[in-house]
Amino acid sequence: MSPDATWSIGELAERAGATVKTVRFYSDRGLLPEAARSGGGHRRYGPEALDRLRLIRSLRTLDVPVPDVGRVLERDDALEDVVAGKLRELGTQLTALRWREAALRLLQDCPPGERAERLRLVGGISTPPSTAAMAAFWRSWLPPRLPSRLVAAIVDEAVPQPPDDPTPAQVLAFARLHAFTSGPCTGGDRGQPEAHRTGTGYRPAVLYDGLREAFALASPDLRAQRPPRPGEALDCFVSAHAGALGTRDTAAFRRRLGVQLAAEPRIDHYWQLVAELTSPPSGPREPTPGAAHDWLRAALDASDPRPGRRTREPSSSTNC
Repeated sequence: MSPDATWSIGELAERAGATVKTVRFYSDRGLLPEAARSGGGHRRYGPEALDRLRLIRSLRTLDVPVPDVGRVLERDDALEDVVAGKLRELGTQLTALRWREAALRLLQDCPPGERAERLRLVGGISTPPSTAAMAAFWRSWLPPRLPSRLVAAIVDEAVPQPPDDPTPAQVLAFARLHAFTSGPCTGGDRGQPEAHRTGTGYRPAVLYDGLREAFALASPDLRAQRPPRPGEALDCFVSAHAGALGTRDTAAFRRRLGVQLAAEPRIDHYWQLVAELTSPPSGPREPTPGAAHDWLRAALDASDPRPGRRTREPSSSTNC
């Protein structure tokens, strides 16, 4: 073909293996350059239009939207961004499909008497799953006027990230977590500890900063499955409570703190479900803040030297 030769729209379509309708569609959107118009006003296309049409069709085969195709044709550096965006979109779609498959297996494998309840739970979550209800729960449950950076850190640590490829058991755990955090509260005062209540003398920001440090110090012991024991983690835990009240860490304070913590409402069910959701296929579980808090409470009880001391009894869990 000579450099000056041109093709009609039908000839271009034939050379590209496309339909005339397809060529006209992309041409009308300014994606195909016209070399000239015939005397009768018909479009004529040169070799560059064939190369561009082939590129357009390759991108459309990958399901790249027409506006993004235009970006790729206009800018040399746009292809990388478009490909990255499509990969993110496909990742979301694949995750949604894996969650649906696991949910269907959950329903398929459960006893018939449990199927209706599980269907109700699974029907309450989206795919891919959203953790918005859990984040809202924690922002509501935490004491007011905490610094925003501390709230963000606590929510990030307390709200689990759903796995991309869940097992049926993990789908059930997530569905129960969603129902737990989005349902109505039961129990007085929203099931919150004394430190959240006004008029108790606590400085919650001081407490929660210290608790996060204590939980981090206790985590190696939990991973190693060591029994609760005195040490740096427990000292930090008690110091957080003492500092929040503006008092000192003494034996008498530890005794009072142990009694107070044993009587407070708890949300053990939440942390149990988090552990089920985030448990690896093999090996020890990654400790949750709830597990670290339990370990430190048990260490506090174990550090009480009084004879005949009362061992800690599990307190009731509230739905809040």
